[in-house]
Amino acid sequence: MNIRFPETLTTMPSAVQSWPGRIRRTSPRTKLVLVLVGVAALALLGWRLSGLFAPHPKPPTPPVRVSAATRKDVAIIERTIGTVLANASVQLTARVQGQLLKAYFKEGQAVHAGDLLFQIDPRPYRATYDNALAALAAAKAKAARFARLLAQGAIAPQGADDARAAYLEAKATADSARLNLEYTSIRSPIDGKTGPILIQPGNQITASAGASNGTTGASAITLVVIKQVQPVKVSFALPQADLPRIQERQRNNGLVAAIDTHGASGAHLQAAIDFVGNAIDNTTGTIELRATYANGDGRLVPGQLVDVGVTLNTLKAVTVVPHDAVNLGPNGRYVYVVKDGKAEMRDVKVLYDGGGDVAVQGAIKPGDAVITDGQLRVLPGKPVAIVQSRAGARPIRP
Repeated sequence: MNIRFPETLTTMPSAVQSWPGRIRRTSPRTKLVLVLVGVAALALLGWRLSGLFAPHPKPPTPPVRVSAATRKDVAIIERTIGTVLANASVQLTARVQGQLLKAYFKEGQAVHAGDLLFQIDPRPYRATYDNALAALAAAKAKAARFARLLAQGAIAPQGADDARAAYLEAKATADSARLNLEYTSIRSPIDGKTGPILIQPGNQITASAGASNGTTGASAITLVVIKQVQPVKVSFALPQADLPRIQERQRNNGLVAAIDTHGASGAHLQAAIDFVGNAIDNTTGTIELRATYANGDGRLVPGQLVDVGVTLNTLKAVTVVPHDAVNLGPNGRYVYVVKDGKAEMRDVKVLYDGGGDVAVQGAIKPGDAVITDGQLRVLPGKPVAIVQSRAGARPIRP
């Protein structure tokens, strides 16, 4: 059996055998270039390999700031947002109808109970009252005359009784007319501050529904709203989990609210908490509290939002570190303590975090130098360099 190979395969060995000859026929300059390239490649490879086995430089000591742990009493303060409420709010309405003649106050003016605020045209009611007085006088005279005739036996007792009843009816009508005449002068029922005038003088006023029987109906037209702003109340809510401490504090020392308005003076106001709600809001899980503030300078205004802090308990003689010293790790909270120039990691339990100082419990004691800045570059058991103590802290000697 004859096997025939392709022509290309039979010619390849001769081509390969010709390569050394070609290399031998290369110019000396080309050979020199190839040698130099090979030497450069070997030098580069040696330099890269030497870097792998060269000793690494020692990392610099990380700089840190420290502060001293202290021991003191820490107040547990619950903070929230409160709303200022008027101590009383009255929507002033008219009890008789007629034309509004005049307003005797300016909008936003402070008024006192009994001050005249509005005047409704009194002339129709004065005429009605005068007519009622005349009818009363006639009924009174008739009742007196019939009483004398009855004493003389000149009339039947029924006639005297009817005259007496007519007199009492006329007296009641006169009293009602007098009240309506008085209602034309609308006076302030409380001390407070007025809002804007909602019905201007010159308008026809419609009496409130039910005014005749002493009640105020839904159709009442408000003339002005008066709010009592001295004192005011501050309403706020605390979580239901705080209720046992609220009740205990209320029984023993009483509750006081610290109110911060973030004003230019920076002063904190104090107000006694005199109201604790009787039910938990099942939507928010909170209970409402209210504090009464005298507000003599008018600093608080109804509707204003303020920050409120309430002291619910006090931790006695606990270890305190700055807030920045406490770190969160996989096993919980910890702090770095500098001892003999090295950083030590110590686990702690946070008893209370007030945002500034933190009350902790653990392997830390007053006077220990805790790291407050630079923790990210610190390794446990490695040296650290203290650059400066925290501002306001006492000097540290690690």
